[in-house]
Amino acid sequence: MPIALVADPDLPTELAVRVARDLPGRLRERLGQAPQEDGHRLAHLHRGRGRDGGVIAEVKSDDGSVGAGCLGVGMRYGIDVAILGELAEPARLVTLAREAEAAGWDAVLVWDHLAFAWGTPSADPWVALAAAAQATSRIRLGTAVTAVARHRPEILAQTVATLDRLSGGRVILGAGLGGVREEFTAFGSARPGGAVLDEALDVMTSLWSGDEVHHRGAHYTVDGVRLAPLPFQRPRVPVWVGGTAAGALRRAAHWDGWIVAGDDQEGRMTLSPDSLAAQVSELRRHRATAGDLDVAVIGVSEPGSPVRAYAEAGATWWLEHLHGYRGSVERLVQRVKAGPPA
Repeated sequence: MPIALVADPDLPTELAVRVARDLPGRLRERLGQAPQEDGHRLAHLHRGRGRDGGVIAEVKSDDGSVGAGCLGVGMRYGIDVAILGELAEPARLVTLAREAEAAGWDAVLVWDHLAFAWGTPSADPWVALAAAAQATSRIRLGTAVTAVARHRPEILAQTVATLDRLSGGRVILGAGLGGVREEFTAFGSARPGGAVLDEALDVMTSLWSGDEVHHRGAHYTVDGVRLAPLPFQRPRVPVWVGGTAAGALRRAAHWDGWIVAGDDQEGRMTLSPDSLAAQVSELRRHRATAGDLDVAVIGVSEPGSPVRAYAEAGATWWLEHLHGYRGSVERLVQRVKAGPPA
């Protein structure tokens, strides 16, 4: 059932649009029981302030408050699936995505590796995410992260735009240089530097604009091309940059978000909240505008365990890391079913 959101006059339009797009899953579930009007669930948005100063979009149905979503300070929760080994079977990602949506998680991100180049089975992330998009209706979908320079930017732009349309505007592109050199050298290529990634992202976003693109750069040429169909999200799909090097932080500050790995192979958190706060401070030092910037921490938690310290350090997303070293596929499904950390 569609949800009709009626914004309070004091709630800025851009904030109302963001709430409508990113309303946390647990609130959507409760709004599904709100009163109906003209075939829609009727709810209202109001503005307030959280205890930590964040902007609150309070969602109310006609029969009372059903919750609030915090924008700018609050934390949302997703899963980050290493689609390697047993998890390279695409049907298993579909199962995890379906269970994640049912349990109130807000996103499903996946690894993007040619791991077969170093002897490990690996799935194509875009095909697997397309299957997940068909099995879900709310959660955001994306990569953490794609080595953009392994792709032709025009092909990747088309692929991401197609998935965004298929999913109804739920895609996030995680972008990086690519941390495994064998994924380049095994096929006769050198791992490119940051300049190639920067230019590729510029080409992709130009294509997503809908304008006719004329580009002649050091690495790519586009001669009067207009992409169609365009991504569902306008003006473009959000881009989150991965990496902790100085160049990666500067690059992330230019785009929409930053993804940082916070755990090790053994399931121990290696990124402390204090370290995250220092990196977020450096990130924002490079930020030219005061607009929203997502910070996504990849980590491990148990059901109900608190991760508030990371939110206080600047994280806006917690991405629960799911990989073969954490146990069997069945155990990972059970962790997803148990829901996000507190």
